[in-house]
Amino acid sequence: MKYEKIQAPKGVSEYAPPLSAAFEWVRESLIAPAKLAGYQLMELPVFEDTALFSRGVGESTDVVSKEMYTFEDRGGRSITLRPEGTAGVMRAVIEKGLDRGQLPLKVWYSGQFFRAERPQAGRYRQFYQVGIEAIGLDDPAIDAEVIAIADQGFKSLGLRNYRLEITSLGDAKSRAAHRVDLLKYIEKVDLDEPTRARAAINPLRLFDDKRPEMKAAMQDAPLLLDYLSAESLANFNQVKKYLDLLGIKYIVNPRMVRGLDYYTGTTFEFIHEDLGAQSGIGGGGRYDGLMEILGGQSLSGIGFGLGVDRALLAAQAEGVISEDQFTSDLFIIPLGEEQKSVALTLATTLRNAGIRTEIAFGDRALKAAMKAADKSGSSYVVIIGEDEVASGVVELKRMSDGSLTSVKISELQKALAGAL
Repeated sequence: MKYEKIQAPKGVSEYAPPLSAAFEWVRESLIAPAKLAGYQLMELPVFEDTALFSRGVGESTDVVSKEMYTFEDRGGRSITLRPEGTAGVMRAVIEKGLDRGQLPLKVWYSGQFFRAERPQAGRYRQFYQVGIEAIGLDDPAIDAEVIAIADQGFKSLGLRNYRLEITSLGDAKSRAAHRVDLLKYIEKVDLDEPTRARAAINPLRLFDDKRPEMKAAMQDAPLLLDYLSAESLANFNQVKKYLDLLGIKYIVNPRMVRGLDYYTGTTFEFIHEDLGAQSGIGGGGRYDGLMEILGGQSLSGIGFGLGVDRALLAAQAEGVISEDQFTSDLFIIPLGEEQKSVALTLATTLRNAGIRTEIAFGDRALKAAMKAADKSGSSYVVIIGEDEVASGVVELKRMSDGSLTSVKISELQKALAGAL
């Protein structure tokens, strides 16, 4: 009986060697600055009670109204695969009482997220993010730190062709004043019924509508940035001063809304010039009031989510990924059973010292083993035969130019450490 092949679901991003090594490098590079700044891991479930997202993310958002993967489990409960990270973090913080401890609470997370979108380059139904949250203090300096951590993550990849856009969505007083005039403006705009219903819940959503006719209709709409209260304006100006101090370039975009309803105050997005329509590689903002909406204290917070898939695409577009970044340092070819034992012992010692080491298994002929070494991309190769075991000396071959260096097996670690 011949079985048909089973393929991955459409729109799922998955990574196999050799691309998986580049994916891992991007993910680890993006989160490394957060670890250096004292953020600790928060490992979260990939599915939650649907109410967490409908209440926390916002009924008017496309995420909740169109894009969530929601199903009923065997107990009759409505469950949703997580479409974003912040709501889950806040749920966990409240449930575990972490908001009752030392503040700010600073955490990071990573993993898969799910949205039922139309698949295209850079937009997937399963995608990967890393994110951070700083919870418990309303301080412009924390806003600047969060933005700086994201910026440093992209810089550590070697990315250059991106820009940072920032704005402020103000406080409750600012948004209330703006809402009055915005609703008056919207009354004069010809809207279809779904769009009008969405605007009734949150009129700011219309600034996020990508349809050309809606962009034109909202061209002269009143901007929230012009309605900031004195306190919100002072806060936003202070954030900009800190970014200037840190040498982080930015553009103020008064039309930025972002796709989630919980954002308030400082809001930001990173745009990459080389990615076409799906140009956003990460963003975030402050979410005063979210914890209270989810049943916790009235604490402020700010965070971001960075797209690992899109950051990888950006790194590929800029040519900053070198294939030899992810290959082994040494490839050992043993020419017999006794030599294989020596190779295993030697490889373990070198790996413990942080030297990436592979062994040619399977008792291959020397010619086939050398082909395998060449395909592996390893920087160096050594052959261990009877003579090498007897003398305790190997020839260390540099694969880039074929040059040979005689090295004692006992000193191979030191020689490789210097060469690498």
